[in-house]
Amino acid sequence: MITPYFLENFWGEKNNGFDVLYHNMKHGQISSKELSDFIRERATIEETYSRSMTKLAKSASNFSQLGTFAPVWDVFKVSTEKLAACHMELVRKLQELIKEVQKYVDEQAKAHKKTKEEVASTLETVQNIQSVSQALQKSKENYNSKTVELERMRKEGATQRDLDKAGVKVKKATEVYKSYVEKYASTKTEFEQKMAETAQKFQDIEESHIQHMKEIIQSYSCSVEDTHKQIIEVHKEFVNNMENTSAAGLIQKLAESKGTGKERPGPIEFEECNVSVATEGAKPRKRKPFTIPGRRKDKDTDSTESTEVEATNTANGAPPDFYGAIDIQNANVPQVDEEGFCIRPEVNENDILYPNLDNSFYSSSDSEEEDERRKFHVEIKPVQPNNGTHQHKATIDELKASIGNITLSPSATVHMRRNQSSDELGRSRTQQPSYNDRLANNDLLSLDPFGPGAGGAASSGSSSAVPPNRPSTPLGTGTIVPPPRPSSRPKLPAGKLTGINEIGRPFSPPKVANSSPPPTAPLARAESSSSLSSNTSLSASNTPTVGTSRGPSPVTLASQDPLPIAVAFTESVNAYFKGADPSKCIVKITGDMTLSFPSGIIKIFMSSPSPAVLSFKLRNTSKLEQILPNQHLLHSDSSQSDTNTKDFWLNMPALTAYLRKCSEQNPASSYYNVDVLKYQACSNGIQSTPLNLAVYWKCGSSTTDLRIDYRYNPEAMQPPGPLTSVQVLVPVNGGVTNMQSLPNAIWNAEQNKSLWKLNDISEKSENEGSGSLRAKFELSDGPSVPATLAVQFFNEGSTLSGVDMDLVGSGYRLSLNKKRFASGRYMADC
Repeated sequence: MITPYFLENFWGEKNNGFDVLYHNMKHGQISSKELSDFIRERATIEETYSRSMTKLAKSASNFSQLGTFAPVWDVFKVSTEKLAACHMELVRKLQELIKEVQKYVDEQAKAHKKTKEEVASTLETVQNIQSVSQALQKSKENYNSKTVELERMRKEGATQRDLDKAGVKVKKATEVYKSYVEKYASTKTEFEQKMAETAQKFQDIEESHIQHMKEIIQSYSCSVEDTHKQIIEVHKEFVNNMENTSAAGLIQKLAESKGTGKERPGPIEFEECNVSVATEGAKPRKRKPFTIPGRRKDKDTDSTESTEVEATNTANGAPPDFYGAIDIQNANVPQVDEEGFCIRPEVNENDILYPNLDNSFYSSSDSEEEDERRKFHVEIKPVQPNNGTHQHKATIDELKASIGNITLSPSATVHMRRNQSSDELGRSRTQQPSYNDRLANNDLLSLDPFGPGAGGAASSGSSSAVPPNRPSTPLGTGTIVPPPRPSSRPKLPAGKLTGINEIGRPFSPPKVANSSPPPTAPLARAESSSSLSSNTSLSASNTPTVGTSRGPSPVTLASQDPLPIAVAFTESVNAYFKGADPSKCIVKITGDMTLSFPSGIIKIFMSSPSPAVLSFKLRNTSKLEQILPNQHLLHSDSSQSDTNTKDFWLNMPALTAYLRKCSEQNPASSYYNVDVLKYQACSNGIQSTPLNLAVYWKCGSSTTDLRIDYRYNPEAMQPPGPLTSVQVLVPVNGGVTNMQSLPNAIWNAEQNKSLWKLNDISEKSENEGSGSLRAKFELSDGPSVPATLAVQFFNEGSTLSGVDMDLVGSGYRLSLNKKRFASGRYMADC
């Protein structure tokens, strides 16, 4: 039986032992999963090594089989194949072990869920004694202050009436103080009893967990040990085979397999020459020299110069008259020159009788000329002119694929580098003008979200980044690329500015049930888009807020109040509107959650060996498609059954280390921000957009008419709030010489873009936030090509997803809850 360490060491002044023990139990489940991942990675390494060894064994069989050393490769091959088999056997054992670990993880999750229900009463008791302790402390302070006040009044000679009033207050404070002392005594007894039982329960769970983990590790080590023993046996066998392979044996094997015979050449005796036989058999012959085409030939001085042709011929050693007489005059006998070289006949290039003449070994002349290289006839067809008639309009699938590729670029803030301060976390944001400054300086005219193409934004096909300090998550590869547009479209007759009004406004999206949202891309990690401690901080003094805030109260070591923290939800909406058809609208909403800690909280964390665990509950999670928590700082409970909420708690040692590092690098900062999670919200097409758009173009040879309809959609926000800093940017080509607009717009002749700056749009606006922007452009080089327009807006106090959070447990309070969203890539096309 192990000493009850948990029972003796988890009490403390603030009674936070239960939280520490409960989260320690949850960390056991994380350790089990990490052990499973470790074994799986080891199995992958062993499998890769086994395959590499098998490949090496095959290559050994392909090595040269010639020479005395050739038989040794068979020894290498057999030994390497056995080593590969040993490692593959280890892979099989590890895969079976992984199944056992996974089974244990599932059983552990069920056991933890059951334990959570069993210790619920203990949690209530812990919360009760914490609240009673705080009330007791306040009542004691009130009693002491009233008593001191009464004594002071007596010494100063106050009236009897004032003394009576003060005495009544002292009596009341005394009664309250005594009641809390009695209540604390009864609560303390119940707390100690349940806490003792729960602490022992947690220790039993940890003992069982550690014992099971040791059994898994024991199985793992036995499998590895068995494999090592097998490898040693294979190596010993290899050494023995090499010792048995002697040089004499290899030489003997080569002699037996490649030997040419044991009979040596016999003696040859001198024979007298028979003149008659020798004269008949010795006929002069000329030897044809072997030459390489293109090279100078050396004359063969040993060739016999003779033009005689034998009267009788033999073939393959056959006796005379065996084949009959040969017609010498018509025989195809090659002609030779005076030096004995064959004379190459002149052949027509297309003569089919000499198809392989270039590859024959005829003798050539003594010239230095080489054979001509073979010539190839290459014909390059010219590129067909692009008149625009062959281009196809992009389908709605292409549009969905375009906006579906919006992803959040990875960044180091999610990985929470320990040596990175809060200022560094927002350095990429603070280096550029803020979003509001950009709007005040009319910098939207310099913003070119579609590239510098002269043919309009849609035809250029390029895009730029999102404004740098906008509260949206930066889009790396996830940019909305408008589909290709035909370079020529039917020319509409020129009309007046009011001529477009005849087009109806099929604007309000029909609320169709079971409408499927457009496809979305997987959510990736992105850097934080705002800094709570910068000019857009969560300070209640300079920023509109949502909810009740007690302000940035100072944090001191002597304070018994809960520690204040702030939270901010920042979201970005990306949308693409195609014409006035609501079904073609593509929407994607992403967001992040940031926690802000006052600088004084770091001293409390560092002075306490086990600070209270910061836990919170994320609400309305059923409206989120994906949640990406910070793996270094945040843990979650995977055994929850409620789909609309999700519990999280922070890794307090890692959080303390991170905040300490931030404080060392930036000691003057009052707050330090931490990005805790990213998320992607569910979208329902145009109904999820806060501002609906429809654009109409009427392009003529001398004029272009433009109308943009917009409608405020309060149903997309929770709660509904005004859209501020609304700006609409429209590129117009065709050589604009004059512009008439309603309301007034700004024309930038250098970039050929028109800009509308609108007042705040809300339900209190004219026509409940609905309206139109109209413009008539006079052209010198028409007609214009309809382009894609961009819209920017901002909101403080609302979110599109409706996600929110509540703190769980004691020790902390929420001093500020800030919500906001802004437009990302918000575009419309006709």
